[in-house]
Amino acid sequence: MTPAELSQAVLTAVRDSVEAGDFSAPVPDEVTVERPKNKVHGDYATNVALRLAKPAGRPPREVAQVIAERLAAAPGVAKVDIAGPGFLNITLDAASQGELALKIVELGAAYGTNDTHEGLRINLEFVSANPTGPIHIGGVRWAAVGDSLARILKACGADVTTEYYINDAGVQITKFGASLQAAANGRPVPEDGYVGDYIGDIAKKITDEEPGVLELPDDEQLARFKERGLELMVAEIQRSMDEFGVHYDVWFSEKSLHDSGAVGKAVDRLREQGHVFEKDGAVWLRTTDFTDDKDRVLIKADGETTYFASDAAYYLDKRDRGSEVAVYMLGADHHGYVNRLRAIAAAAGDDPNRNIEILIGQFVKMLRDGQEVRLSKRAGNIITIDDVIDWIGVDAARYSLARSNTDSTLTLDIDVLTSTSNDNPVYYVQYAHTRMCGVLRQAADRGFDKGAAEDFKPGLLTAPQESDLLGALGEFPRILATAAELREPHRVARYLEQLAGTYHRFYDSCRILPMGDEEPTDLNRARLWLAEATRTVIANGLALLGVSAPERM
Repeated sequence: MTPAELSQAVLTAVRDSVEAGDFSAPVPDEVTVERPKNKVHGDYATNVALRLAKPAGRPPREVAQVIAERLAAAPGVAKVDIAGPGFLNITLDAASQGELALKIVELGAAYGTNDTHEGLRINLEFVSANPTGPIHIGGVRWAAVGDSLARILKACGADVTTEYYINDAGVQITKFGASLQAAANGRPVPEDGYVGDYIGDIAKKITDEEPGVLELPDDEQLARFKERGLELMVAEIQRSMDEFGVHYDVWFSEKSLHDSGAVGKAVDRLREQGHVFEKDGAVWLRTTDFTDDKDRVLIKADGETTYFASDAAYYLDKRDRGSEVAVYMLGADHHGYVNRLRAIAAAAGDDPNRNIEILIGQFVKMLRDGQEVRLSKRAGNIITIDDVIDWIGVDAARYSLARSNTDSTLTLDIDVLTSTSNDNPVYYVQYAHTRMCGVLRQAADRGFDKGAAEDFKPGLLTAPQESDLLGALGEFPRILATAAELREPHRVARYLEQLAGTYHRFYDSCRILPMGDEEPTDLNRARLWLAEATRTVIANGLALLGVSAPERM
């Protein structure tokens, strides 16, 4: 019996009690069951009686008693106890609890998926670093978190479009082109330009492709370095993302908003909503009507549109493409964007509490030999995505970057993340997976397997460590749904670490394979089912984080 099935059984007991006139109260849409911290309180607990007592006009323990009598008769329930003011502590029979292993193995990659976000169309934009240099460590964090979040939301039924916003319009692109031009001509990079070996590399590639580019007039030369340099830098970013296992559905050009007239149309649409005004020759959006700290300029007095106007056009474009929710994942230096983006949504007539979400990620530091690593030879003054991959590998990078709440600064220790010890969280989880694969291989080498489903005897899984492991496996769908709802992929990673620890304790206490020349028993086979179920859940969880589940290490 899964937690979801038990929840439904409790809900049925409540509904039957109300329909029988045992008490009168609105039947809830759902009932939550949780694993109690103390094992003596049973396998699961629910506070449904406390929730129903007030509308029923009855003491909670009386309501609990009525529900308990009906629930105790449900298939798979061994007993129901009433604790404290009216909590229901539920103990499942061993066979019912053990059947979960069979269900997990049969469902395979589908176990844990749910419909909590069914039909919700989400545009998920993450990283979106300026295409003027390699992806830096902050962007790498969002690459790991954003891609994991997309996978989790899809597993919960959402229709997700992942998107990278290419900031290919504005002065930063001109500075980038000027930096390339200077490098190609052997001149110092402009004071406000971009530095690092990558600038020289791109400049050389352009001059190798087009030997005559340096013979062009200065303004034409600059235009060519801007255009081709941008193409090469975007291609480099795409290559890095691919190597990191991140594949976007859409690469969206800011310049296309200007070329198509979308920016001007966005200003007109906001004007129709009544929130645009003119002052000092400029066109403004009255964002202070929507909790922003000041009104924002859309069009300057000289007729030039602002970045804010592009932001407005981009949000409207996302909504026009059918996204119900536009999720922006921004860096730690973008706190000021939260209210202004929410104001755009509100000014457009949307609900800023539903149609737009802004997630802010904090900084990342890397340590080696106890000292912070600050510089990259290639990028000059930042740690790049390629540096991270070279130092610790894709799996360790993705897992470690996604396993912590993005509200906090993250420190990655290169020495720990390249070690084969339990201090390395990704190694700890992956090792649990390989350990299970090893057990299954050993069983096959000895000529037996877990057997057919109809021969599985779940009632034999009665040891405390087996019960703990089954309980932990049953939590996976809830963890996944919560991670999607709160936009927190780290919940999946932390769950996997706890599950790996629970499995290791089971493995150390409950012998899976027979000793020596002993013939395998039904208990050995039942434990193989449990090991295979655990392997499945860990593989599913790692896949959601974009991390491999190796069979050997």
